[in-house]
Amino acid sequence: METEKQLIEAIHNGERAALRRLYDRYSGYAMAIALRYVPDHDEVHDVMQDSFVKILTTISKFDYRGEGSLKAWVARIVSNNAIDHLREQSRFSMTDYSRKELEIPDTPEETDEEPDIGDLPPDKLTEMIGRLPTNYRTVLNLFVFEQRPHKEIAKLLGIKENTSSSIFFRAKRMLGKMINDYKDNKTTRLQRT
Repeated sequence: METEKQLIEAIHNGERAALRRLYDRYSGYAMAIALRYVPDHDEVHDVMQDSFVKILTTISKFDYRGEGSLKAWVARIVSNNAIDHLREQSRFSMTDYSRKELEIPDTPEETDEEPDIGDLPPDKLTEMIGRLPTNYRTVLNLFVFEQRPHKEIAKLLGIKENTSSSIFFRAKRMLGKMINDYKDNKTTRLQRT
């Protein structure tokens, strides 16, 4: 398989087919990232189109820094475009939701522990993340999947660092509750059969 360095060199040498190889190589990965932020399949196509227009038109400025740097660059563009899309759609707000709305207990329970996602189908986890409120989903994605620190997330989203931490904690608890409910329901269904 062609390395990222070889692919970038082919693109920089004007090989037009290399742009297609770039798209083919990273479009599935980019789609998975976009879906974590924008769970609506129709809207995610807009994010993908905007992302690849930006990727393909700015690839000449990309600075190769070792294997994996191209993939990371693509991921960053897609996540930033997804966040921009949410802002444009006026669905992005850092308002705090009440505990009652989220059905999150006031006292620490098993939802404070890391939920075991080992036997959870990946598409089910993606679907659960998609059900989180937009601000929760966004902070969770930036912190967990992109491994950005809360300071950077806060700057990107125009919030305070402790707000980012708080939103992440609540998102994690809400997602943990969904995972535990799913597993409890699955166990109950298995016991009935």
